Amino acid sequence: MNNPSSRPWLALAAGVAVVATLPWMVSDFMASVLLSCLMYIALATSWSLFCGATRYLSLATSAFFGVGAYTSAMLLGVLPWPLVILSGALIATIVAMVMGAAVLHLRGTYFAVLTFGMTELIRHAITFVEKQVSGTVGRVLTVVPSNETVYLTVLLIAAGAIATAMAIQRSRFGLALSGIGADEQRAQTLGVDTRLAKIAGFGITAAFAGAVGAAMAVRWTYIEPAAVFSPFIGFQTVLIALIGGATSLGGPILAAIVFSLLAETLRLQLPYGYMMVLGLLLILCVMYLPNGLATLWQRRKPAAGAHHG
Repeated sequence: MNNPSSRPWLALAAGVAVVATLPWMVSDFMASVLLSCLMYIALATSWSLFCGATRYLSLATSAFFGVGAYTSAMLLGVLPWPLVILSGALIATIVAMVMGAAVLHLRGTYFAVLTFGMTELIRHAITFVEKQVSGTVGRVLTVVPSNETVYLTVLLIAAGAIATAMAIQRSRFGLALSGIGADEQRAQTLGVDTRLAKIAGFGITAAFAGAVGAAMAVRWTYIEPAAVFSPFIGFQTVLIALIGGATSLGGPILAAIVFSLLAETLRLQLPYGYMMVLGLLLILCVMYLPNGLATLWQRRKPAAGAHHG
C-alpha cells in the first residue's frame, strides 16, 4: 500500500541520501555552493516554521547563528563535534526564550525592530566581554573537522529542520501557531496558551539557527562578532523565506537553492547586482505573489484547499 502521508517523508529521506553523496562527486567550489544552499535551507525553513505560521517578522536569525558560532569556537577543542553542535543549539534556544519572553507580546514593526536591536545588543555585549576577558575580539580556530564532516552535519541539520516543520504542520502545536497568525485573540479564547506557544516556536527556530552557526563557524579560521552576527545572514534568511513563501514547506527550500546559486555567481562578478536582484524579487513577490513562489504551484490545485474549509 502506498500511503500518501508517508510520501513527503520518503521524498525527504531519498533527497538526503542523494545530497549526502554529492561532495565526493563535485569540485570543491561546487561543494561550498552546496553547503551554502544547505545552510540557507536550514535557516529559512526553521524561520518559516515559526514566522510563517504566526506572521511575526523576526530579524534575530543572525543573533542565534552568531551565538551558535561563538559557542562552537569556545568548545571545539574541548567537546566532541556532535556535542559542540548541540551546545550551539541549546545556548541559542536559551537566548531565544529569554528574548521571546521579553518581546513576543509585541507585533509587526515593533517586534521586527526589537529583534534586530537585540541582535545588535548581543553582538556588542560579546565584543565587550571578549575585549575585557581575552584582550582581543576575534578567536582563531585551530582544531577543525574535515569539510565533509561539516557538510554532512549541515545536511543533517537542514533535514532536521524540514522534518520538524513537516511534523509541526500536522500537529496541534502547528494549529496553535497558525491560529496565532490568523487571530491571536481568537486563539486565546479557544484555549491556546499563546505566550507559551510563541516562546516554544521561537525557541525551535533558534535551535536550528544556533546549530547551523556552530557547524558553519569552522568554515572561517578566524571568528569575530562582525562576521558571525552579520545582519546580512538574518536579512537574507527572511528574504529567502518570504520570496519562497513562508507558509509553505517547499517554497523556502526552492528559494534557498536558487539564491545560493545566484549569490555565488553574481557576488563574484557583480557584488551589488545580487542585492539588487534580491530586492527586486522581493518587490515583485509582494506585489504579485503574496505567498511567495509557492503561490505558483498552489494555484494549480485550488480545489485541494476547498475540502478543508
